[in-house]
Amino acid sequence: MTFRTRTFSAVFTAAAIALAVSTLLVEQSLRRFYDNDVRNSLLSQARLAAHLFMTGAPALQDRSPDRAADELSALLGVRVTLVDAGGRVIGDSEQDDEALRDLDNHADRAEFIEATAHGTGTAVRHSATTNIDTMYAAVRLEAGPVRFVRLAVPLTDIRERVASLRRLSLVGLGAGLFVALVATAVTSVLLNRRLQAVAETARRYQAGDFSRPARDHGRDELGMVANVLDATARELGARLVEVERERAHTDAILSGMVEGVLLVDADGRLVLTNPAAQRMLQIAGPSTGLHYLEVVRQPDIVALMTAVLDGRPAAPVEIELARDPARRVRASVVPVEAARGGGAVLVLYDITDLRHADQVRRDFVANVSHELRTPLTAIRGYVEALLDAAPESAETRRFLDVIARHTLRMERLVGDLLRLARLDAGQEEIAWARCAVADLFDAVIVDLDGPLTTRRQRVSIDIAPDAATVEGDASKLQDILRNLVENASNYSPAESTIELRARRRDGAVELQVADRGPGIAEADLPRIFERFYRADRSRTRDPGGTGLGLSIARHLAGLHGATLSAANRADGGAIFTLRFAPASST
Repeated sequence: MTFRTRTFSAVFTAAAIALAVSTLLVEQSLRRFYDNDVRNSLLSQARLAAHLFMTGAPALQDRSPDRAADELSALLGVRVTLVDAGGRVIGDSEQDDEALRDLDNHADRAEFIEATAHGTGTAVRHSATTNIDTMYAAVRLEAGPVRFVRLAVPLTDIRERVASLRRLSLVGLGAGLFVALVATAVTSVLLNRRLQAVAETARRYQAGDFSRPARDHGRDELGMVANVLDATARELGARLVEVERERAHTDAILSGMVEGVLLVDADGRLVLTNPAAQRMLQIAGPSTGLHYLEVVRQPDIVALMTAVLDGRPAAPVEIELARDPARRVRASVVPVEAARGGGAVLVLYDITDLRHADQVRRDFVANVSHELRTPLTAIRGYVEALLDAAPESAETRRFLDVIARHTLRMERLVGDLLRLARLDAGQEEIAWARCAVADLFDAVIVDLDGPLTTRRQRVSIDIAPDAATVEGDASKLQDILRNLVENASNYSPAESTIELRARRRDGAVELQVADRGPGIAEADLPRIFERFYRADRSRTRDPGGTGLGLSIARHLAGLHGATLSAANRADGGAIFTLRFAPASST
């Protein structure tokens, strides 16, 4: 059943019920009105007749009760019945004397019972005498042979009037139903047209057609709803167009990226992959909707994505592609906020060329360093021989001293470069042992006794009882501390104090080297451990180092699972902190 049919049926049924009920109510109201009017009129006439009997009207004197009933009936135009105190009929305008004797006693009639109790009484019933519905009104008299005067009028005229009114009402009902039928049909047609227009507009919007201008659907309730829906649909359409435009931009960006990008939802199913990711992971064919375990074959990447989807942190990993071992990829996974649907984004960086260039650089440094070591050793040997031969002039000796000093510096630089090459290649091994911190500090002071004495610098040692030992390689820890103390000596003023401290904080041992120099600029702190990096000019007075000591120290600290950091002291100077992992501090 269509909406139009349902609307038509509902409205027409409601109109028909309303007209039928109103017709019935009008008929019943008019019937009650006529009945009350006749009852009141009949009671008034009955009271008048009783008054005539009570006052002894000349027209009723010397008349028999039956004759008096006839005359009153002719006067009032109604049936008159006279009854004595016992309920016997003694006069009736429609019965002769002989018939009066056959009439039933009227004492038990409703109108006489009510009149006996209240003075007047009325009743409506089917008359056995006249065989028609009749209304009766009785009035009680206080004295005399006639104790009740009853008037009766047939309801035939009233029933005919009501029947006539009913016929007119039925005609009006039929006319009203016809009008309601026509009005309902017209209304349903108009309503159906408006609904069809709204539905047609909705279908166009569903198909993505927003080209036609918005129409005015009217100002009534249906029109307001249609206008609101129309405006909402157009706004959603505009947003969809904008979303499609942004998606096209995003697709263009992802397609042009050399990095591989793979997006999965909260259930781990692929939402999108760009061409670079498809090449790196060798994904063939449509993959949207597949679980990432079906397309990602690298265990390390799978572990990363699983951890992030489970809400656990995961550090980037560097891997070789299983299907192309010559390629190296750095994979990182970041979570998508739950408010945006959840999930994770995998980004793959192809670092093959970067690693190749880094390896070439390391090989070059290592090769150059090896090639420089032999001639430098020869130069230093010849200079020492010339110095041992006691040069004839002081100027010659001065020149030889300069050559010897710079040769030694070059040898140290070459040595540091070679060591960095070994550290980069992972060729340095740790000989783990429990080391006494005091012995490490003393060994460093002995190694640097010459420069410390030359600058008249002092070294203070402060070792907490719970930080007396650490786990590590003694020689490499000594190298770390020697580089830090040498750096502190180079940048501290003469006759200053360098502080060596050992303490335990948050379950981990920390070794600290603090100086009284100019400190480190805040902008230089993040880069202080870079190779050949020099801080600002206040600390670049050619201290004689190679510029690689701090970088080597950090690499050696990393081999121990420790961290090396630099900061400025509140009262001036710099402080370097070597913090061991808690496992190495027990």
